[in-house]
Amino acid sequence: MTLQQISKEYAYSARLLRTRLQCLRRALDQEEDPAEAFQLRQRILTLEPILTQMNELAELTARYYERGYWRNEKYTL
Repeated sequence: MTLQQISKEYAYSARLLRTRLQCLRRALDQEEDPAEAFQLRQRILTLEPILTQMNELAELTARYYERGYWRNEKYTL
């Protein structure tokens, strides 16, 4: 598998996760039970950093070999 293919997989997964987060936020807006609302907020808070990381890795793997591309410090040694 090439980095370009990996990048496409990260981007696809990020789109799916973004859609799921939108559904969770809509459910949270409609939720009246405080316990359920708390659970939804926790799920959202757990998934948001994962989405951020997927987006960062999609960009990193897509542009890894570009000259002059500034790589995120989190993903360098």
